[in-house]
Amino acid sequence: MAARPQEIRQPKPIDIDQRVYDLYDEYCHGRIDRREFLARASAIVIGGASALAMAQALFPRYVEAQTIMFTDARIKAKYVEYPSPGGNSGEMRGYLVQPAGAGPFPAVLVIHENRGLNPYVEDVARRAAVAGFVALAPDGLAPVGGYPGNDDDGRTLQGGLDQAKLRQDMVNSARYLKSHELSTGKLGATGFCWGGGMVNNLAVAIGADLNAGVPFYGAAPATADVPKIKADLCIQYAATDERINAMWPEYEAALKASNVSHEMHTYDGTQHGFHNNSTPRYNEAAANLAWERTIAFFKQHLA
Repeated sequence: MAARPQEIRQPKPIDIDQRVYDLYDEYCHGRIDRREFLARASAIVIGGASALAMAQALFPRYVEAQTIMFTDARIKAKYVEYPSPGGNSGEMRGYLVQPAGAGPFPAVLVIHENRGLNPYVEDVARRAAVAGFVALAPDGLAPVGGYPGNDDDGRTLQGGLDQAKLRQDMVNSARYLKSHELSTGKLGATGFCWGGGMVNNLAVAIGADLNAGVPFYGAAPATADVPKIKADLCIQYAATDERINAMWPEYEAALKASNVSHEMHTYDGTQHGFHNNSTPRYNEAAANLAWERTIAFFKQHLA
């Protein structure tokens, strides 16, 4: 049976207006800054009160959300550095987590959102290791000093990078992990938001070198590139995510036309980011089911 993350702590439930969720999505994707997000949320009046408290509740609480300690006896974790030719600096850094034991293990690349390697994504890498995979979570911000400790600055730093070189850093990270001494050579990739889109693009970029991909609410690749995909895909969507979900019909048609093995799951009652248990967008039931499907998919295709 697929492994389930342990002791996930749900942020305190709060009934958040969809207009605030929509503003938060704009903020998360860099279309407005924190000040504008809070100002526009404050202007929304619900029951005679400002929606500012709803907006503030959406900011991540990483310490409370940690599910697997970095000292957990079931895993071994460390930061590694490796070459990244053609990337933003020629060098990369990532968080490598393996199950306890000698290995080798099937490998899973865990790709962050649009703000660098934050604690949530590191925790996901630990979850993958507990499930039996050697996991690498690369930090796309390594060339500019790494994740800065907060998402606002991380988002700004990532937006300022050469995006083509950033994608190359992720490709190089995948190849580094695939050839690592702890890896069986079977490679999967999962990612969230920007990282979900990167999983789709990684499938295009490295073809048969990727065995399985599980993108969470990620942008679809260019339709003309879909025939290059050789990996099996398990595509995960939130029910309320208009921008990303609008890409699916064309993507699905291209996958079918190219005979790419795939499955797609949409989770009722969820928002973009529902897997991230550090904010109230987290949906525990959907996140657990999506993660169970992710692990089962990798176990099936990376065996």
